[in-house]
Amino acid sequence: MLFGPKNQVVGLDIGSRSIKVAEVTEAKKGWTLKKFGTIDVEPGAIEEGVVKDPQSVSNAIRQLYKNYNVKQPNVAISIGGYSVIVKNITIQNMPEDQLYASINFEAEQYIPFDINDVNLDFQILGEVENNPNQMNVLLVAAKKDMVNDYINLIDMAGLNLCIIDIDAFALQNIYEFNYGTQGGNVALIDIGASKTSVNILKNNTSVFLRDVSLGCYQIYQRISAIANCSLAEAENIMLSAKPEKLSADELKRIVSASVSDWCDEIRRALDFFYSTNPEDRIQQVVLSGGAANMKELREQLALQSSADVKLINPFEKINITSELDDAYLKQLAPQAAISMGLAIRRVDDK
Repeated sequence: MLFGPKNQVVGLDIGSRSIKVAEVTEAKKGWTLKKFGTIDVEPGAIEEGVVKDPQSVSNAIRQLYKNYNVKQPNVAISIGGYSVIVKNITIQNMPEDQLYASINFEAEQYIPFDINDVNLDFQILGEVENNPNQMNVLLVAAKKDMVNDYINLIDMAGLNLCIIDIDAFALQNIYEFNYGTQGGNVALIDIGASKTSVNILKNNTSVFLRDVSLGCYQIYQRISAIANCSLAEAENIMLSAKPEKLSADELKRIVSASVSDWCDEIRRALDFFYSTNPEDRIQQVVLSGGAANMKELREQLALQSSADVKLINPFEKINITSELDDAYLKQLAPQAAISMGLAIRRVDDK
């Protein structure tokens, strides 16, 4: 083993509608997926990344561990939404230790929250091209109350929280692991139950990141309004091969309207990127999340972005243990991306 069990973590992707768990091990022959599974979260228990019902969610995490016989207590999680701010900033060139001392001052002008209410982190990306006196820095701020809520949640579940990442960076981590360093511009787009994140990479460096409060819940809300049913029933209608309370044409119109909304918001994000990077073009869009398998979404997005659209496969370079069902993993691959990006982290990572 290159890494001992004490250094390993389980990737725990805590979404607003489901929780995904992934456990991998690393040996000389590469990485192997040992455990992967999901469990539903009660509607309303997590809203826009905020844990509303920690007891319900912690119970779900414990049940998830039990269902898939996961023993490793060390976990890595990720957060996102409006309580998290990620900015690429340009500041005067300085040593990293000096930036640590002055980060609050440097960050204050970019953060729309009281600087005392956030946890800050940063990564120096390098010197500004043609200006060695300045450097590019990736700045991350997360509201302390949200971070504390997740710390308490994992504690309630009886686990050991080792890493708190950002959703978009966990996705970027597994993308780079599987597809390597590629030139050009790639948009990683994750569409979940209540949030869509857009992360644009330029030569594998994140240069633009935006979260939008749109996702599969839109479909469920529209079904709920038309069929006069609960959100849980609406989700069952959406997933049913033969929905009873709606005709196939009605369901198709609802899905098309939601997909159109998603594509419009994604296009606005891409247009904003182009407005500040007029000479750049996005060559490829890589989709993940619960909506990624929708053929209509992929087709519309390809038209609106004028880019090649593909699904992420987070298991591309991962060996799969024989106990796991290949068909099950293939179906859930786009939803597994963030948990896999967390699972390949290590306790002593930066």
